[in-house]
Amino acid sequence: MLATLSPQIRQYLIITGNYWAFTLTDGALRMLVVLHFHQLGFSPLNIALLFLFYEIFGVITNLVGGWLGARIGLNKTMNIGLGLQVIALLALTVPTAMLTVPWVMAAQALSGIAKDLNKMSAKSGIKTLLPAGVASSKTQVPAGEVAYESRLYQWVALLTGSKNALKGVGFFLGGVLLATLGFAGAMWAMAGVLLLVWIASLLSLKSDLGKAKNKPKFGDIFSSSRAVNILSAARLFLFGARDVWFVVALPVFMATTLGWADWAVGTFFACWVIGYGMVQSIAPYFTGKKSGKVPDGRAAMLWAIPLAVLTAGIALGVSLGNGLAVILIGGLLLFGVLFAINSSLHSYLIVSYAKEDGASLDVGFYYMANAMGRLIGTVLSGWVYQSAGLAACLWISTAFIALAALISLGLPRHVTV
Repeated sequence: MLATLSPQIRQYLIITGNYWAFTLTDGALRMLVVLHFHQLGFSPLNIALLFLFYEIFGVITNLVGGWLGARIGLNKTMNIGLGLQVIALLALTVPTAMLTVPWVMAAQALSGIAKDLNKMSAKSGIKTLLPAGVASSKTQVPAGEVAYESRLYQWVALLTGSKNALKGVGFFLGGVLLATLGFAGAMWAMAGVLLLVWIASLLSLKSDLGKAKNKPKFGDIFSSSRAVNILSAARLFLFGARDVWFVVALPVFMATTLGWADWAVGTFFACWVIGYGMVQSIAPYFTGKKSGKVPDGRAAMLWAIPLAVLTAGIALGVSLGNGLAVILIGGLLLFGVLFAINSSLHSYLIVSYAKEDGASLDVGFYYMANAMGRLIGTVLSGWVYQSAGLAACLWISTAFIALAALISLGLPRHVTV
């Protein structure tokens, strides 16, 4: 059956399969680290610090990785990412006595590099595989090109949504593996499976995928596109807004204040992220597909406003302290729907704004801002929760989303002609 598909579709499926496999291990690893080190008595701030290098090296990797992908090909950067994740998992199989903070931070640094090489390669690969079309940053979009932009949005939404749904499965998998195999056993199991995926990827991905015709200079890692720069700034605050409560504060709050068992925490996060990914996959239907339109910068601003209002409502409910479990579960499920649409819309816009030759440069710069937002959110998640509680994390999240909406006012808008 695969033989009957076009080469572009086959390569897209291989990239998607690699991304899926990596995402399962990435989601499981995050939940394993949070729950295992919480059991070992680590404070929320110390748990957040375990992810510090993961996020810092994500920032660096996205900045340099886009340039690297344009020079050596996206197949190589994706395969390097898979290989590094195998090494990171194996590094965490050591005895518990050796799992010191510096050791875990170093392993997380490798995992952060791996994750962002993999993501940048996958997102840039779509721009390379889909036939050339108009960039949505143009003010005027000819009607004949709307079909291209709509198709591009669907491909990006499918890749991003399916990845996040599987990340949710990874959260659940992490909780199950911790309960059944223990921390080290889980690392061995995931490393073995990912090693097989890595070998298959080495044999199947095209060697010239995403390689720029003109070798970019190192100075080209900084985007010269106004649209990309504005969208990157908005993305920084958007993802900082999520991670300020999501990474450390919420799972620790559920385990301590609400008294949930580890498997229950893992299950909630799994369901939340799976639902989030499913909404991302169908986001084009919420943002104009039915009317034959493709979204622009105005849509990014408009969809951020209800997300900010909702987050403020959740923060207020948590501050008042009545019906905490109902407010959190109901509110954060709605948050997941709105955030998924915002995220999918952003992911489409960056791929559309990216230049045709060496798309990974613009995509890498954008996801550098994404990683910076995650870094800020992760550190704040542990520090603010430990010092002021979950409500404070949610109020900061509200402010960050409002900033993302304001920044999005500067994004290009288009009209169909």
